[in-house]
Amino acid sequence: MPPARSLMTMLRRLVVCLDVKDGQVVKGVGFKNLRAVGDPVEMAQRYETEGADEIVFLDVSATTEDRRTILDVAERTSRRLFIPLTIGGGMRSVADVGRALRAGADKVGVNSAAVDRPELLTDLAREFGSQCIVSSIDASANDQGWEVIVRSGTTPTQRDAIAWARECAERGAGELLITSVDRDGTRDGYDLELLKAIRGVAAVPIIASGGAGCPKDVVDVLRITDIDAALVAGILHDGDTTVMAIKDAMREANIPVRQLT
Repeated sequence: MPPARSLMTMLRRLVVCLDVKDGQVVKGVGFKNLRAVGDPVEMAQRYETEGADEIVFLDVSATTEDRRTILDVAERTSRRLFIPLTIGGGMRSVADVGRALRAGADKVGVNSAAVDRPELLTDLAREFGSQCIVSSIDASANDQGWEVIVRSGTTPTQRDAIAWARECAERGAGELLITSVDRDGTRDGYDLELLKAIRGVAAVPIIASGGAGCPKDVVDVLRITDIDAALVAGILHDGDTTVMAIKDAMREANIPVRQLT
């Protein structure tokens, strides 16, 4: 029996992700073959103007290269944005998350370090409040269901993704960012079965990531899985569609969205 969901905002969100490496926004397929596509500060501002509800910065090499996330880029961006900013990558401790929040992040994503030490999520929720903590989970399908993959998609863990999502919520994560490694960059649509399974065990807000190929994919994931937000990246960066076009498709499907002022 899934846990009862608390009352949450009825509006569904469109989240734009900017994967950042060496000071540039990059995009690839399955977390590989990354290519530079633009300046993160300028792109974040543009997507906000077009109607994005939130921006996510992920420093995709912070963990694998054993360095801190690019707080300078986050700080410059946060000064210019009015919508929420989440940053993640290389967050290993309470001190790391504190630095990110002081740099201007509204929320901080934690991934590999929480898998290594699940108590970190409890510590972060106690120190900063659950509303600031996003548990970022990268999952890949296997014969038993889905496995958690860490360190920018490079390291399998043999940890069940559904059970881990439940534990993250129980430990105090205020939101889950679920990325299908198998769908990332493919534009074949989100992994609906993965997201439905996680919706069934976690009562916190869920963001879908990995696989958006067109506005209809966003509409489908929000309507079919009962999640709270859809994350998009490559289809915007490459000019295949726009934030406004996706928002229009959401409105046409009677999905409640924030109106531009």
